[in-house]
Amino acid sequence: MPVKYQQGVGLLEVLVALLLLAIGVLGFVGLQLRAVEATSEGFNRIQAMDIARDLAEKIRINNSAITEYQTQLANNDNNDNNDNQATSGSKCYTGFCTPTEKAVFDVHEASVQATSAGMALNMITCPGTANGRRCIYVAWGKTDPVDTSATTTGHIACTKSTSSGFSYNDNSTCIVMEAY
Repeated sequence: MPVKYQQGVGLLEVLVALLLLAIGVLGFVGLQLRAVEATSEGFNRIQAMDIARDLAEKIRINNSAITEYQTQLANNDNNDNNDNQATSGSKCYTGFCTPTEKAVFDVHEASVQATSAGMALNMITCPGTANGRRCIYVAWGKTDPVDTSATTTGHIACTKSTSSGFSYNDNSTCIVMEAY
């Protein structure tokens, strides 16, 4: 008779074991998802740093036109590929360009690179600095390349000004690089 009371216990043990296995698998899936997100974030940061570093190096070479770089980035229409920039700077591939033409050309090239990566560019005077240095902002996702507390697009701003300079906004996806 004792065997009769033991019926189904093995099945119950299997169900408990499957429940524990399912919890373990769900934890592993969560870790994998987070790893993929971290890899994507790292890739975006590397791409943004490459774009900003490339533009900063071009600005250092053509420092006499730094205000033109800032003007062109401000007039970049949220990084739509501007045909005027492409036309006026196209001769820089084959011939001599003035510093202003080179700035227009460089901004166009950086904008094309950023747009193809799903990023936006901007250059503003670095917040909290007395020396007038410029900062190149590269943002992606739901972040705008600006230094304010709110943007008009419904996205979050990359940075916020503080008394000692600026800091990144929480959950912003952007980088800032100083150019001089």
